[in-house]
Amino acid sequence: MRTRLHTGRLTLVALTTSVLLASGCSVLGGDDEGADAGARSVTLVTHESFAIPEGLVEAFEEDSGYQLKVSKLEDAGALTNELVLTKDAPVGDVVFGVDNTFATRALEEGVFASYAPTLPEGAAAYELEGDDEDGLTPVDTGNVCVNVDDAWFEAKGVPAPASLDDLTKPAYRDLFVVPGASTSSPGLAFLLATIARYGDEWPSYWTRLMDNGAKVVKGWSDAYFTDFTFSGGDRPIVVSYDSSPAFTPDEAGERSTTSALLDGCFQQVEYAGVLAGEDTDTAGARAVIDWLISPEVQAALPESMYVFPVDAGVDLPADWSRFAERPERTERIAPAEITEKRKAWLEQWTEIVSR
Repeated sequence: MRTRLHTGRLTLVALTTSVLLASGCSVLGGDDEGADAGARSVTLVTHESFAIPEGLVEAFEEDSGYQLKVSKLEDAGALTNELVLTKDAPVGDVVFGVDNTFATRALEEGVFASYAPTLPEGAAAYELEGDDEDGLTPVDTGNVCVNVDDAWFEAKGVPAPASLDDLTKPAYRDLFVVPGASTSSPGLAFLLATIARYGDEWPSYWTRLMDNGAKVVKGWSDAYFTDFTFSGGDRPIVVSYDSSPAFTPDEAGERSTTSALLDGCFQQVEYAGVLAGEDTDTAGARAVIDWLISPEVQAALPESMYVFPVDAGVDLPADWSRFAERPERTERIAPAEITEKRKAWLEQWTEIVSR
């Protein structure tokens, strides 16, 4: 999850660049006045949701001798497109935030230089299939799942949906909102989950979904913070993350008011990689990757970026242990197949939701 929810009905803690600026990092295009002109700098290219506690950024800069500069793009899709378009003249030294739905495209374009750091416990399970040249290092993971507002359903006396199939039933007409697959990383992940689940019948499933009043919006924030009933909207079913219920406890903190539907989730993994280029500061880029998989940063990820660390030795926050239930199995599609068929799938999906 990219934005924090907390007790009360809704408290939003926006993830902005202010944390980075406060720590002495600069966001490219911003004001670098006051930076140490003599310090070496390393540029991290990432998505808009990147946020690490300023104390950890300061520790990195002190330990490595590098000033961390951060260049942010909108999401994983925009990030990957920019990396491919600028591969002959990279816009930074290192990247974080390319996920498994887009990673193979960047690998095929030769965007990354090889680097194989020592991985923390359990992280090898998240290495990208087909990345034989060690271009990418897993940093965090999470599952895109349908979420339901249990408090809303309890108040209405209506059973909450329990499966993807339920979402097409008349009882849930006009209750579901989903971010677009062509404009949102979680939206694409949900589309992939339905393709994995229904195979060649996925267009039929989406037709039934749309006929049952599903609403498609541009992004996850639109779906969760505008249309979802937890946030004051009128749709009690939304595509979000398995970690989302950890941020929606009731006022007593005894239980979450929402839950993730653990049927039909799609696993996302975010990666970091050294950008291949003549001007790349390879040592600085590798230092950033080592920092991102360090125990300190891994432990900070749940409450900073609302994702699960890949380090199995990290203790999760108490609310995560109580409320962020993870699916026993997820829907999966091989990264190479996603790369091969993504364009055709999105064209077909767009035609269905535009009817």
